[in-house]
Amino acid sequence: MNKIAILILSILTFSCNSKAQEIKKEVQKYAVVKTETQWKAQLSDIEYSVLRQAGTERAFSSPLNKNKVEGIYVCKACGVPLYKSEYKFDSGTGWPSFDRAIEKNIEYDVDYKIGYARSELKCSNCGSHLGHVFDDGPKNTTGMRHCINGVALKFIPKKQ
Repeated sequence: MNKIAILILSILTFSCNSKAQEIKKEVQKYAVVKTETQWKAQLSDIEYSVLRQAGTERAFSSPLNKNKVEGIYVCKACGVPLYKSEYKFDSGTGWPSFDRAIEKNIEYDVDYKIGYARSELKCSNCGSHLGHVFDDGPKNTTGMRHCINGVALKFIPKKQ
């Protein structure tokens, strides 16, 4: 009887000391990581809603929608370059639209928020929501339309 009790006690002792109980280091996905409090302090209410909560600004509300100046569009949250002005086109949708991105700086995800799958675009540097990609863009280039919230972008004009 004692041998059985010792055997059971030994099994319990060693089974409780498994790999499952080791503390795992969380892999950091983005180069820029901030708390929600830090994001709220940095961003306006609408910027926070769009960039951090995947909201959408009103159509035709962004001054960047009609911007035709040469330059680069960067992430409003972290400043990483996302789009060149030469990629921009007027889609008539009310949001700044581009036929392609600076690929290494964009992350693609799937968004089911409206009941069906859409391709979501995020900044690969900080994970901020930018907008969505559709396949109704200019056929003479990529055929893609990156529909981007203007508040998710900061425009930097090209220096002459």
